Amino acid sequence: MARGGKPEATECEACTGTPLNPAAEPTGTVEQALANAGQLLQRSADLAAEQVLEILKVAPREARAHLLLGLAQGALGQGEAAVAALRRATQLDPGLGDAWRALADHLMAMGDTAAAEAAQARHLQCSTRDPRLLRPALALAENRIAEAEALLRAHLKALPTDVPAIRMLAEVAARLGRYADAEALLRRCLELAPAFRPARQNLAAVLYRHDRPAEALLEIEQLLADEPRNPSHRTLKAAVLGRVGEYGQAIDLYRAVLAEYPNQHKVWMSAGHAFKTAGRLEEGVEAYRRSIALAPGLGEAWWSLANLKTVKFSPDDVETMRRQLARPDLAHEDRFHLHFALGKALEDAGAYAASFDHYAEGNRLRRAMIAYSAEDNAAHVQRSRELFTREFFAARAGQGAPAPDPIFIVGLPRSGSTLLEQILASHSQVEGTMELPDLVALARELGGRRRAGEPARYPQVLATLGPDALRALGERYLERTRIQRKSAAPFFIDKLPNNFAHLGLIHLILPNARIIDARRHPLACCFSGFKQHFARGQNFSYSLEDLGRYYRDYVELMAHFDTVLPGRVHRVHYEDMVEHTEPEVRRLLAYCGLPFEAQCLEFHRNLRAVRTASSEQVRQPIFREGLEQWRHFEAWLAPLQDALGPVLKAYPRVPEF
Repeated sequence: MARGGKPEATECEACTGTPLNPAAEPTGTVEQALANAGQLLQRSADLAAEQVLEILKVAPREARAHLLLGLAQGALGQGEAAVAALRRATQLDPGLGDAWRALADHLMAMGDTAAAEAAQARHLQCSTRDPRLLRPALALAENRIAEAEALLRAHLKALPTDVPAIRMLAEVAARLGRYADAEALLRRCLELAPAFRPARQNLAAVLYRHDRPAEALLEIEQLLADEPRNPSHRTLKAAVLGRVGEYGQAIDLYRAVLAEYPNQHKVWMSAGHAFKTAGRLEEGVEAYRRSIALAPGLGEAWWSLANLKTVKFSPDDVETMRRQLARPDLAHEDRFHLHFALGKALEDAGAYAASFDHYAEGNRLRRAMIAYSAEDNAAHVQRSRELFTREFFAARAGQGAPAPDPIFIVGLPRSGSTLLEQILASHSQVEGTMELPDLVALARELGGRRRAGEPARYPQVLATLGPDALRALGERYLERTRIQRKSAAPFFIDKLPNNFAHLGLIHLILPNARIIDARRHPLACCFSGFKQHFARGQNFSYSLEDLGRYYRDYVELMAHFDTVLPGRVHRVHYEDMVEHTEPEVRRLLAYCGLPFEAQCLEFHRNLRAVRTASSEQVRQPIFREGLEQWRHFEAWLAPLQDALGPVLKAYPRVPEF
């Protein structure tokens, strides 16, 4: 019997001297026909697909025929048909490892990460030949991560160079978010077996998730050299290109993938993100709408439309979102995204009480998913104040990397930082990049991994670093960010607001960098953050109390640096920039050592890519409407006001701490 359950002696046109492959020897069995089709696939996907379809007429339950059909259709750019064929192959023969691997690649290209990881785990299970690895492979396939880790560690203690086991342990580490461990394990795999392609594919994904896109791109290029049509490699490359600002190339890749998967809502959404960031608003809106038409419950697509800030939802849109929220089977992530989107729709309609209810529920759902401690943040501020004294900085004067290239814009999200970035990036000597993760990554490395209850080592660890180490850290930052620089401009902007928490590190390793503090009225800034669902990195923003405490900590820390490093930071109040634009722009440029250029006042004409929530707002002239929008919601902001305390009463001055 053949693997699909049909007798091997079955004859068909493809088995008896088929005209579809004249070069093949005449054969009389399905087994031989499959072998012929497999050989033909290497030369002509079209002819291979035709031959396999002939085989399936007489052997419709032959799993390997469905696998070959899926491979041929994938090579022909028929992605969705390929997925159907590969799913059928795995249904008929769950032990067909090659089918699971090909299916995982397609699912990853389609944006279905969870299903792709499950298929990859089944591939691992099927391809494991060592009986000692069957139990951990099964545990991984069934997402029993702790059990898989224990079994694999025991196995590797006895066999430390077992490459498949090392790769499986790397998969465990990646699922737990321990990307440094995953990277080390995968590099060990490739050291032992340089041609082990699955390990390289995993390494590229880990580097991307760990905010190291330049290194991820190198691995992806190696993968594509071997498998240029692999859909998973191409979509990962598109995502990485977007991360490094190559939006044109990313869009081209997304278009190619959509030609193969025209009905995949997550691919349309990813393409929409790329269009939006590149300033191609109409195409972005169309892509998000296509995504929603395919999957009306996809909350992130609805929120992406709302997040453009320029799209007004129709009554039909609002009704559709409400119907989706009423579904008991709606995923948690879709639910909170829809609440944020409905909050925006109802705010635009002037229904402020109902709008606030949706914002509050979206934040409540999101807050339940994250671990954030306002006490930990306050403790970091206190440790920073204790370490960074006038004497500490004076003893290290002149150390660090001397390059003046970076201009850091810090503060809170929704403080007007994107506006400042757009103004500066309109200057001929300044390049805008994006909110770069590199400084935070350096700070995390310095802090190292901590066990539960162990005291934090950062920023105190900075006291142990000598001149060479500080200079090396500054040079590492410059090297890591080089991939983001596309022009010959001598200065570039790093606009990650949260870098205010690392201002001491910036001064030590990059003493000639400029630092600009973007500050906005605390109620306007914090409530704007409360209305915003951030993709990542702003865990303090999903509670009014957390927001108020975070803003207060920020003001306290910046006041400390004003005392110990007077004049080091240039502060811009958003309200002053709106009311007195030209004088404030001139002050800003003077601080940066730049001559005045009139195009900085015409910043909205700058066609550069903008990745933040204010992308469409900074493509318009300055407008005053944003100054007072929070007042529509003042009746519900008492928890925020209480948490802000004296910082609110003193604004724009700073209270004594």
